[in-house]
Amino acid sequence: MRLSTKGRYAVMAMADLARRESGAERAVALAEIAARQEISLSYLEQLFARLRRKGLVKSARGPGGGYRLARTADETTIAEIVHAVDEPLRATRCASQGKGCMLKGERCLTHDLWADLGDRIEDYLSSVSLADVVTGRLGAARQAA
Repeated sequence: MRLSTKGRYAVMAMADLARRESGAERAVALAEIAARQEISLSYLEQLFARLRRKGLVKSARGPGGGYRLARTADETTIAEIVHAVDEPLRATRCASQGKGCMLKGERCLTHDLWADLGDRIEDYLSSVSLADVVTGRLGAARQAA
């Protein structure tokens, strides 16, 4: 399974927003995030439109306009961000729930393996907050192990 640029860039941009927003009086402009993260501004605009519709960010217009987190970084999970930009987290090749992987609608021999992996990825990303990413709690935990 591979997370596409849509999900990865959304998480990168939200982490940047969370880092810049803390203590700042003004909203963060997408152009600033695009420059720092080396992501196309037009691509970020598309992603942030989805993030806004899902209630993860709030936008502000006019001078000093930009984006703010709708909730704290501690209250926002990585899974929510990935789902908000319509990124699937499943690892099977099944087209949808209830339909199998094979042409005749049957499950492939390894279906349960990939389904379990997808569940674990979902559980992990649901357990990681945006604050965990921004503060580096993930790397510290991995190095201590």
